Amino acid sequence: MKRTISCFTITGIPAIKEQILYWINQFSICSFLDNHQYSAPYHHVECLAAVGAIRVFEGPNTLQAIDAFYTTDADWLFGHLAYDQQSNPIGFSPSTFFQPETVLRLSNTTLWIETIHASAENIFEQIIAQPMPSNEQALPIVMQPKIDKAAYLATVHQLKQHIQRGDCYEINFCQEFFAENSPINPVQCYLGLTRISPTPFACYYKQQNAHLLCASPERYLQRQGMQLISQPIKGTNKRNTANSLLDDELKEALKQSTKDQSENVMVVDLVRNDLSKICKEGTVRVAELFGIYSFPQVHQMISTVTGELKPNSLFTEIIEASFPMGSMTGAPKKRVMELIEQYEMNPRGIYSGAVGYIDPEQNFDFNVVIRSLMYNADNKYLSYWVGSGITFYSNPEDEYEECLLKASAMNTILNQ
Repeated sequence: MKRTISCFTITGIPAIKEQILYWINQFSICSFLDNHQYSAPYHHVECLAAVGAIRVFEGPNTLQAIDAFYTTDADWLFGHLAYDQQSNPIGFSPSTFFQPETVLRLSNTTLWIETIHASAENIFEQIIAQPMPSNEQALPIVMQPKIDKAAYLATVHQLKQHIQRGDCYEINFCQEFFAENSPINPVQCYLGLTRISPTPFACYYKQQNAHLLCASPERYLQRQGMQLISQPIKGTNKRNTANSLLDDELKEALKQSTKDQSENVMVVDLVRNDLSKICKEGTVRVAELFGIYSFPQVHQMISTVTGELKPNSLFTEIIEASFPMGSMTGAPKKRVMELIEQYEMNPRGIYSGAVGYIDPEQNFDFNVVIRSLMYNADNKYLSYWVGSGITFYSNPEDEYEECLLKASAMNTILNQ
């Protein structure tokens, strides 16, 4: 199936993004991936959106079906990988990828519309004529923890005992906050969340009644030609945007933090090990170690690991070698995933999974699903997860405060 590609001149990126969001939301499955105009070395596109599933791949053989697809087709696929295979109230499948009828690519001045059967001109007219609903005045939503603070602190103490016994070096321990019977407007909430916290790997993603409103700052994995790039985040400190001197001090404190460096380098070593399974010998390297990057709510410590793929590497092999990403598990991966299942209260679902795309040349880019609201429009279940990396140096109270810091943007938008 051949796509026709048309381009249209646009003015005002925020306005056209809102119109695109409301337009794509009429479809039962849609994906909207937004860079929010961050400038970074591995940045390739400002915004991608996809709708209209021609073919859908899901189930236990999703990865193999994708490899089979690319033996005969050269086209876009959009979708997600959930962290685990267990069901949860949000309702995302363990993995889904779809071949879209329409792909939208947005730059600063141009909107490209790629379609198979539809009219690009009609789509553009629908988008620019899309009515903007008035802001709904919703009641504040108070999120409840699945695990209370005392139980959280006790669990961190238990995890530190596992570390002291040598069971693991680091474990990413997460907790869920939730609300039941809480109707929201998902598109409005996504727009509000990303106004407060614009991030380079944000996305609005919908699969039937399941909605993901994601303000992620983290890349899981990108393929560009034969190069793989992973950028794990480990290390967080708060911002003080009202006082630039204090903000610089907080940034420097993160940069010099022995605890955060220890946490980060363990995940970097894990990513290096994962990539070495699928990359040419001697090509895996740390392009940046302990880089400090600032986002609206937090400073983050981000490292970059790259490698050159072995020839004829399949998508299945790449994902099976590297997923779930080390920043959301810990080290060693197999053992900490067992501990995560033992100590976390319920399955993560799409949280700490990945959302992204594969292009017609089989390049791809996937985020890490963090800093996200998850919502089921049928049962009105609303959820977010937050977590932190537990190491030998962890103070349980500090880890709990880090979780609350990561939840601040989501709580703000739910209580406006």
